[in-house]
Amino acid sequence: MVNLLKIIENPARFYYNVYGDVMKNEEISYNTKRKMSATLKELMKQKDLSKISVSELVKKANLNRKTFYYHFQDINELLKWTIEEEAVHVINNFEKSDDYKEALLFLMDYIESNDDILMCAYDSIGREGFKKFFYDDLYEIVKKLVYSIESELNHVITNDFRNFLIRMYTGAALNMIFDYLGEPKNIKHEKTVHYLDLVIKSSIKASITAFSEDKTNYIL
Repeated sequence: MVNLLKIIENPARFYYNVYGDVMKNEEISYNTKRKMSATLKELMKQKDLSKISVSELVKKANLNRKTFYYHFQDINELLKWTIEEEAVHVINNFEKSDDYKEALLFLMDYIESNDDILMCAYDSIGREGFKKFFYDDLYEIVKKLVYSIESELNHVITNDFRNFLIRMYTGAALNMIFDYLGEPKNIKHEKTVHYLDLVIKSSIKASITAFSEDKTNYIL
Protein backbone atom coordinates (compact mmCIF):
# COMPACT_ATOMS: atom_id res chain seq x y z
CA MET A 1 0.00 0.00 0.00
CA VAL A 2 1.28 3.49 -0.84
CA ASN A 3 2.65 5.40 2.14
CA LEU A 4 0.83 8.76 1.92
CA LEU A 5 3.19 10.33 4.44
CA LYS A 6 6.16 9.69 2.15
CA ILE A 7 4.31 11.29 -0.77
CA ILE A 8 3.51 14.37 1.30
CA GLU A 9 7.07 14.64 2.64
CA ASN A 10 8.79 14.28 -0.71
CA PRO A 11 6.37 14.11 -3.66
CA ALA A 12 9.07 14.77 -6.25
CA ARG A 13 11.15 11.80 -5.11
CA PHE A 14 8.07 9.53 -4.98
CA TYR A 15 7.00 10.30 -8.54
CA TYR A 16 10.60 10.06 -9.75
CA ASN A 17 10.80 6.53 -8.34
CA VAL A 18 7.43 5.52 -9.82
CA TYR A 19 8.11 6.87 -13.30
CA GLY A 20 11.70 5.65 -13.09
CA ASP A 21 10.42 2.11 -12.60
CA VAL A 22 7.99 2.51 -15.52
CA MET A 23 10.79 3.71 -17.80
CA LYS A 24 13.01 0.84 -16.69
CA ASN A 25 10.27 -1.70 -17.42
CA GLU A 26 9.68 -0.17 -20.86
CA GLU A 27 13.39 -0.44 -21.61
CA ILE A 28 13.45 -4.09 -20.54
CA SER A 29 10.38 -4.82 -22.67
CA TYR A 30 11.92 -3.09 -25.69
CA ASN A 31 15.20 -4.98 -25.32
CA THR A 32 13.27 -8.25 -25.08
CA LYS A 33 11.44 -7.45 -28.30
CA ARG A 34 14.74 -6.62 -29.99
CA LYS A 35 16.17 -9.94 -28.86
CA MET A 36 13.20 -11.86 -30.29
CA SER A 37 13.40 -9.81 -33.48
CA ALA A 38 17.09 -10.60 -33.95
CA THR A 39 16.40 -14.29 -33.36
CA LEU A 40 13.58 -14.26 -35.91
CA LYS A 41 15.85 -12.67 -38.53
CA GLU A 42 18.48 -15.31 -37.86
CA LEU A 43 15.95 -18.13 -38.27
CA MET A 44 14.51 -16.59 -41.45
CA LYS A 45 17.93 -16.96 -43.07
CA GLN A 46 17.61 -20.70 -42.54
CA LYS A 47 13.95 -21.50 -43.30
CA ASP A 48 10.57 -20.22 -44.45
CA LEU A 49 8.63 -18.00 -42.06
CA SER A 50 5.74 -20.52 -41.98
CA LYS A 51 8.11 -23.17 -40.61
CA ILE A 52 9.31 -21.07 -37.66
CA SER A 53 7.47 -21.91 -34.44
CA VAL A 54 7.19 -19.89 -31.26
CA SER A 55 8.75 -22.78 -29.32
CA GLU A 56 11.80 -22.83 -31.60
CA LEU A 57 12.21 -19.06 -31.44
CA VAL A 58 12.01 -18.74 -27.64
CA LYS A 59 14.37 -21.67 -27.15
CA LYS A 60 16.98 -20.10 -29.42
CA ALA A 61 16.51 -16.71 -27.71
CA ASN A 62 16.72 -18.26 -24.20
CA LEU A 63 13.26 -16.97 -23.33
CA ASN A 64 9.95 -18.68 -22.57
CA ARG A 65 6.60 -18.85 -24.37
CA LYS A 66 4.92 -16.70 -21.71
CA THR A 67 7.37 -13.88 -22.44
CA PHE A 68 6.73 -14.16 -26.17
CA TYR A 69 2.94 -14.03 -25.84
CA TYR A 70 3.16 -11.13 -23.41
CA HIS A 71 4.63 -9.05 -26.26
CA PHE A 72 3.21 -10.60 -29.44
CA GLN A 73 0.21 -12.64 -30.56
CA ASP A 74 2.14 -14.70 -33.11
CA ILE A 75 5.21 -14.84 -35.34
CA ASN A 76 3.61 -12.59 -37.97
CA GLU A 77 3.07 -9.84 -35.41
CA LEU A 78 6.74 -10.10 -34.41
CA LEU A 79 7.69 -9.82 -38.09
CA LYS A 80 5.50 -6.73 -38.47
CA TRP A 81 7.11 -5.15 -35.40
CA THR A 82 10.57 -5.96 -36.78
CA ILE A 83 9.90 -4.31 -40.14
CA GLU A 84 8.24 -1.28 -38.56
CA GLU A 85 10.99 -0.86 -35.99
CA GLU A 86 13.83 -1.06 -38.49
CA ALA A 87 12.39 0.76 -41.48
CA VAL A 88 8.88 2.15 -41.33
CA HIS A 89 9.18 4.10 -38.09
CA VAL A 90 12.42 5.65 -39.29
CA ILE A 91 10.63 6.80 -42.45
CA ASN A 92 7.98 8.43 -40.26
CA ASN A 93 10.64 10.67 -38.74
CA PHE A 94 10.97 12.55 -42.02
CA GLU A 95 8.45 15.24 -41.12
CA LYS A 96 9.11 17.69 -43.95
CA SER A 97 7.44 16.79 -47.22
CA ASP A 98 10.68 17.49 -49.14
CA ASP A 99 12.23 14.53 -47.33
CA TYR A 100 10.03 11.97 -49.08
CA LYS A 101 12.89 11.24 -51.49
CA GLU A 102 15.22 10.54 -48.58
CA ALA A 103 12.57 8.29 -47.03
CA LEU A 104 12.20 6.28 -50.26
CA LEU A 105 15.97 6.04 -50.58
CA PHE A 106 16.22 4.72 -47.02
CA LEU A 107 13.50 2.15 -47.72
CA MET A 108 15.25 0.87 -50.86
CA ASP A 109 18.57 0.62 -49.00
CA TYR A 110 16.80 -1.30 -46.25
CA ILE A 111 15.21 -3.71 -48.74
CA GLU A 112 18.54 -4.45 -50.39
CA SER A 113 20.45 -4.98 -47.14
CA ASN A 114 17.71 -7.31 -45.82
CA ASP A 115 16.83 -8.91 -49.14
CA ASP A 116 17.03 -12.56 -48.00
CA ILE A 117 14.91 -11.98 -44.90
CA LEU A 118 12.28 -9.91 -46.70
CA MET A 119 12.05 -12.47 -49.51
CA CYS A 120 11.35 -15.13 -46.88
CA ALA A 121 8.49 -13.05 -45.50
CA TYR A 122 7.32 -12.18 -49.01
CA ASP A 123 7.15 -15.86 -50.01
CA SER A 124 5.30 -16.79 -46.80
CA ILE A 125 2.55 -14.18 -46.69
CA GLY A 126 2.31 -13.15 -50.35
CA ARG A 127 2.60 -9.82 -52.15
CA GLU A 128 -0.64 -8.30 -50.87
CA GLY A 129 -0.05 -9.35 -47.28
CA PHE A 130 3.49 -8.00 -47.36
CA LYS A 131 2.42 -4.68 -48.87
CA LYS A 132 0.10 -4.11 -45.89
CA PHE A 133 3.16 -3.72 -43.67
CA PHE A 134 4.22 -0.61 -45.59
CA TYR A 135 0.98 0.84 -46.95
CA ASP A 136 -0.01 3.17 -44.10
CA ASP A 137 3.44 4.70 -43.78
CA LEU A 138 3.93 5.23 -47.51
CA TYR A 139 0.42 6.69 -47.59
CA GLU A 140 1.54 9.35 -45.08
CA ILE A 141 4.63 10.16 -47.17
CA VAL A 142 2.55 10.63 -50.33
CA LYS A 143 -0.08 12.58 -48.38
CA LYS A 144 2.53 15.11 -47.25
CA LEU A 145 3.78 15.43 -50.83
CA VAL A 146 0.29 16.06 -52.24
CA TYR A 147 -0.47 18.71 -49.63
CA SER A 148 2.89 20.34 -50.31
CA ILE A 149 2.27 20.53 -54.08
CA GLU A 150 -1.28 21.76 -53.52
CA SER A 151 0.10 24.59 -51.39
CA GLU A 152 2.91 25.33 -53.84
CA LEU A 153 0.41 25.71 -56.70
CA ASN A 154 -1.95 27.71 -54.49
CA HIS A 155 -4.80 25.42 -55.51
CA VAL A 156 -7.47 23.87 -53.30
CA ILE A 157 -8.93 20.53 -54.39
CA THR A 158 -11.76 18.48 -52.95
CA ASN A 159 -11.11 15.90 -50.24
CA ASP A 160 -12.28 13.00 -52.39
CA PHE A 161 -9.94 13.90 -55.27
CA ARG A 162 -7.05 14.47 -52.86
CA ASN A 163 -7.64 11.05 -51.26
CA PHE A 164 -7.90 9.51 -54.73
CA LEU A 165 -4.49 10.93 -55.68
CA ILE A 166 -2.89 9.78 -52.45
CA ARG A 167 -4.23 6.22 -52.76
CA MET A 168 -3.26 5.96 -56.43
CA TYR A 169 0.32 7.13 -55.98
CA THR A 170 0.78 5.12 -52.79
CA GLY A 171 -0.20 2.00 -54.72
CA ALA A 172 2.13 2.90 -57.59
CA ALA A 173 5.08 3.47 -55.26
CA LEU A 174 4.40 0.20 -53.44
CA ASN A 175 4.26 -1.79 -56.67
CA MET A 176 7.52 -0.28 -57.88
CA ILE A 177 9.28 -0.97 -54.59
CA PHE A 178 8.15 -4.59 -54.43
CA ASP A 179 8.96 -5.21 -58.07
CA TYR A 180 12.43 -4.14 -56.97
CA LEU A 181 12.50 -6.78 -54.23
CA GLY A 182 14.42 -9.87 -55.31
CA GLU A 183 15.37 -8.41 -58.70
CA PRO A 184 18.93 -7.71 -59.89
CA LYS A 185 19.94 -4.27 -58.62
CA ASN A 186 21.25 -2.81 -61.90
CA ILE A 187 20.14 0.77 -61.25
CA LYS A 188 21.48 2.92 -58.43
CA HIS A 189 18.96 3.76 -55.72
CA GLU A 190 19.54 7.47 -56.17
CA LYS A 191 18.67 7.24 -59.86
CA THR A 192 15.51 5.21 -59.16
CA VAL A 193 14.34 7.75 -56.58
CA HIS A 194 15.17 10.57 -59.00
CA TYR A 195 13.01 8.91 -61.68
CA LEU A 196 10.19 8.49 -59.15
CA ASP A 197 10.47 12.13 -58.17
CA LEU A 198 10.27 13.29 -61.79
CA VAL A 199 7.26 11.13 -62.62
CA ILE A 200 5.25 11.39 -59.41
CA LYS A 201 5.82 15.06 -58.66
CA SER A 202 5.17 16.27 -62.21
CA SER A 203 2.06 14.11 -62.64
CA ILE A 204 0.61 15.17 -59.29
CA LYS A 205 1.14 18.82 -60.26
CA ALA A 206 -0.54 18.24 -63.61
CA SER A 207 -3.45 16.40 -61.98
CA ILE A 208 -4.07 19.11 -59.37
CA THR A 209 -3.85 21.85 -62.00
CA ALA A 210 -6.21 20.03 -64.36
CA PHE A 211 -8.71 19.40 -61.57
CA SER A 212 -8.63 23.05 -60.47
CA GLU A 213 -9.24 24.28 -64.02
CA ASP A 214 -12.10 21.85 -64.67
CA LYS A 215 -15.04 23.53 -62.93
CA THR A 216 -17.33 20.52 -63.47
CA ASN A 217 -15.38 18.62 -60.81
CA TYR A 218 -16.96 20.74 -58.09
CA ILE A 219 -20.52 19.94 -59.07
CA LEU A 220 -20.22 16.20 -59.77
